[in-house]
Amino acid sequence: MNIKQKRILSSTLAVIAVFMIISGLVMNSQVKPIVHTKYTVTIEKKKIAETQAKTDEIKVKDIEIEINNPISVDIKDYLDDIDKLKESTIKSLKLDTSLVNINQAGDYKYTIIYGKKKYIGNIKVKAKELPNVTINLKTISLKTKESLSSNPRTFIEGEIPEEVYNNLTLDISKVDTSNQGDYTYYVIYKGVTYQGKVEVRDPGPTIITPAQKEEPKDEEKTKEEKPKEQKPEEINNGE
Repeated sequence: MNIKQKRILSSTLAVIAVFMIISGLVMNSQVKPIVHTKYTVTIEKKKIAETQAKTDEIKVKDIEIEINNPISVDIKDYLDDIDKLKESTIKSLKLDTSLVNINQAGDYKYTIIYGKKKYIGNIKVKAKELPNVTINLKTISLKTKESLSSNPRTFIEGEIPEEVYNNLTLDISKVDTSNQGDYTYYVIYKGVTYQGKVEVRDPGPTIITPAQKEEPKDEEKTKEEKPKEQKPEEINNGE
């Protein structure tokens, strides 16, 4: 092999070497870095952990009952998404409704205890739904200084259910029975205010007719009709 052939061969090998290096760099650039694979695995593990947490997550309900009704002692009635809870978890829960007064309408709190954790829920005790009625009021007539009743029944026309009487309010604060005049009183039921009138009048003069004159008592009448008893000396002198 002469010098010329050697140069050609050297040039050819050099070109081949450069081409292989460039090809290698291109191929390396197309391979995904290992860090991406680790990142993908981390995300998948995190999603699995979140799914497990939601599966056994405790959620409490807002409860609503009517006044004077018994409250449930079954803890399942206070839990939301109960199908996502393990039976072992449910059995380990404790219910505390000691702050709830079922005999008085209002908003109360209850507690579910799970280990060292506490979950607070709301219980609304509603007043009993009252019947809808129309109330008709009387016009009350009084003499001055005559006492005015404070019993609502005195002011209402007709019969009203007992539960209505127990839940209405009578306001007679504007009535002054010591002075003659017309006054307004109020009866309030289920947010509706009804108005009635009280007429206070001075008493007129007392007129007594002959027929109304007082008859003498029986004892006095007998005394007047009985003849006077005479003494013995009066009888002799009469002779």
